[in-house]
Amino acid sequence: MSAYHNPLVLQRADPWAIRHRDLYYFTASYPAYDRIILRAAARLNDLQAAPERTIWRKHESGPMSRYIWAPELHQINGTWYIYFAAAEEDFGSADLPTHRMYVLENTGEDPMDGEWTEKGQIHTPIDSFSLDATTTVIGGSQYLFWAQKDPAIAGNSNLYIARMANPWTLATDPVMLSKPEYDWECIDFKVNEGPAVLLHQGMIYLTYSASGTGVPYAVGMLTAREDADLLDPASWTKSDHPVFKTAEENHQYGPGHNCFTVSEDGSQDLIVYHARNYTQIEGDPLFDPNRHARVGLVTWTDHGPDFGRPLPDDRWTPTSRQILPPDGSH
Repeated sequence: MSAYHNPLVLQRADPWAIRHRDLYYFTASYPAYDRIILRAAARLNDLQAAPERTIWRKHESGPMSRYIWAPELHQINGTWYIYFAAAEEDFGSADLPTHRMYVLENTGEDPMDGEWTEKGQIHTPIDSFSLDATTTVIGGSQYLFWAQKDPAIAGNSNLYIARMANPWTLATDPVMLSKPEYDWECIDFKVNEGPAVLLHQGMIYLTYSASGTGVPYAVGMLTAREDADLLDPASWTKSDHPVFKTAEENHQYGPGHNCFTVSEDGSQDLIVYHARNYTQIEGDPLFDPNRHARVGLVTWTDHGPDFGRPLPDDRWTPTSRQILPPDGSH
């Protein structure tokens, strides 16, 4: 893994990186939570220095006016989409921000160019705190995975799946795949969020993040066969332990909200995630900008993926709460 440097991009939590036509496209939560950004580079190591374009800003008021979180970039049938969560108020009746899931569309060839238009909210049967939508096409059908609060279930959020009618509309009722139940999923908060899909040799590995976003934050995993009925919870097997977690020896704390991409030559699977390199946080952790995007190697065993341990930093990192310029200069 000496080929890659960490952090990959400073102060960009909830990272999303995909490789498309010899370029990596990268987005993440901007630390002011007021915009959606994109950058592109031929090499992962060059993403930090790559120019960053703001492709959408929050509304002045209303449902998309606060806390723009966890954008993801996907190409579906030749069209680009960004999935993200946005809120109208800080806290609702469930003592959670009022996030819902939204979609942007760009019909251009390059997502860095062209016009992004709002396709609206992804509506679910329960109108509640929902976020972290990710999508993939499996067996010719597009599926959506996301995190949502069910008022009848204790905790902040569970994981759901549904088949889609189009990139912004569900075709089936949501099916719950996982809820916080193990001790390691319930530290500080009962959370399952940030799903990410990794496909390998006919298997689906669905990772997710659990517990509060500090040191306890860790990655869990569910597994299913690609040819199974993915809308049947019985098709999925849940690991009873985290598959990626804090590595104190490397000063890496609370790794999570990951995605997957591939190496420049396509030969290796990579996990891209965020983590902090310190534990003493001043004030509300939500406004500490120093969850940085990082990268690690996925190795394959007879039992599935092995994500190893979060690697130590070999690039400079900030210690203040100041938001840095996009190139990370200081």
